[in-house]
Amino acid sequence: METTHSFDYVVVGGGSAGAAVAARLSEDPEVSVGLLEAGPTDVGQDMVLRLNRWMELLESGFDWDYPIEKQEHGNSFMRHARAKVLGGCSSHNSCIAFWAPREDLDDWETKFGATGWGSKDTFGLYKKLETNELPGDHHGHDGPVHLMNVPPADPCGIALLDACEQEGIPRVQFNEGETVINGANFFQVNRKADGTRSSSSVSYLHPILHRENLTILTDTQAKELEFDAEENCTGVLVVNNAFGHTKRIEAKREVIVSSGAINTPQLLMLSGIGPKDHLAEVGVDVRVDSPGVGEHLQDHPEGVISWEAKKPMVEDSTQWWEAGIFTPTEEGLDRPDLMMHYGSVPFDMHTLRQGYPTAENTFCLTPNVTHARSRGTVRLRSCDFRDKPLVDPRYFTDPEGHDMRVMIAGIRKARAIVSQDAMSEWAGEELFPGKDVQTDAQIEDYITRTHNTVYHPVGTTRMGAADDQSSPLDPQLRVKGVNRLRVVDASAMPEITTVNPNITVMMMGEKCAEMIKAGN
Repeated sequence: METTHSFDYVVVGGGSAGAAVAARLSEDPEVSVGLLEAGPTDVGQDMVLRLNRWMELLESGFDWDYPIEKQEHGNSFMRHARAKVLGGCSSHNSCIAFWAPREDLDDWETKFGATGWGSKDTFGLYKKLETNELPGDHHGHDGPVHLMNVPPADPCGIALLDACEQEGIPRVQFNEGETVINGANFFQVNRKADGTRSSSSVSYLHPILHRENLTILTDTQAKELEFDAEENCTGVLVVNNAFGHTKRIEAKREVIVSSGAINTPQLLMLSGIGPKDHLAEVGVDVRVDSPGVGEHLQDHPEGVISWEAKKPMVEDSTQWWEAGIFTPTEEGLDRPDLMMHYGSVPFDMHTLRQGYPTAENTFCLTPNVTHARSRGTVRLRSCDFRDKPLVDPRYFTDPEGHDMRVMIAGIRKARAIVSQDAMSEWAGEELFPGKDVQTDAQIEDYITRTHNTVYHPVGTTRMGAADDQSSPLDPQLRVKGVNRLRVVDASAMPEITTVNPNITVMMMGEKCAEMIKAGN
């Protein structure tokens, strides 16, 4: 098999973490770095680069567009958008930018054994990666990723925040280092002043595209990882189209897989690293029996409630989903269990087929469960790398019913907010679920048939203590059972973040590069 390239480090996946890793490792002119991306470049792609066009990317050619398995208590029509373009999901998302709460990161360390990932060791990396328009020494002002406050230009959004205050949810500034348990405001987003998304590719790669020791190979899909007799990862087998000839890319030091919470476990399993019974079932030779690969799939399930607007909604926006609301549904929580996004667009992608009315001039709230307790899986459909994996989120299957309880409370809280005087000039008819849907059972039925996702799958190759057999990675992100192989992306998260996770995934890329540089 032809070896087309040889690098010291090969990064598989040019997404949120992979772009950061490749950029930081290639700062050392003495090492060579190859970055492999299955999708095309984002350079010159206006639909990708213009943040306010992000919804056009869903189910487009820039989307892996994964269907999910039939859900026993959820919406089986749902799809997981995963970006197929340089920058990964940071080139595909709405760029809502959050530092994770300290409590989330501290739990990674103390609860899950991910030593070195607590807030005391990671908050500084948020500062390192950002150029934040907010003042203060706790913020970064010279990092690659530009964070800005969404300007308060949407009058319906302003009225909604006024209504939140009337409902007892005060305005707060996000990303000030304090965990917001009860508060609302316009988001911060990673966007540049000219409207370009400050994705990982725009932020980390575009300024260094001509760096001599960094080679970016787009339209290059990994199909298998290569190992020698000592179980060292020595390279990556790739194709430049689904039916093309296989080529070999050599890694002289390490391979870092950054392919995301669905593609990373798929690639590991195709390479023989995963649950042995499942690998045998699909005809893959077992290299490492790693039962946690493809397990522990977590997500932010999302409901929707929408109203017809009495006045014309905005016709321009930074990214159409500009405000967030956090509030707890029970006493004594150290983090909110409920979050909502406010959208200034029609959002009937799962309600229309169920017969609910729609309209053109609408707004919506999307309650989501910040720490859903349901756990799903990613499995191989076959031993053929071209087959989309089996993605089964198992929404709303937690035995205690926590996830559905929070979601029902979220629909009720959204109604309470929008019923306040501040929204009286805006809120017309409730389109869905509608005024006739009132009991817990009715709301549960509606949610089960129409819920979506905030597109935040994580945890499928989680890191944990070195002796934790259910965690495929150690705290240095090294794949247990083999050598010279790491994983860094959302799949490595031990538990989902309370907030939108994209900036945290970039932070993880920063930390991975620091560990590699330090020889850890």
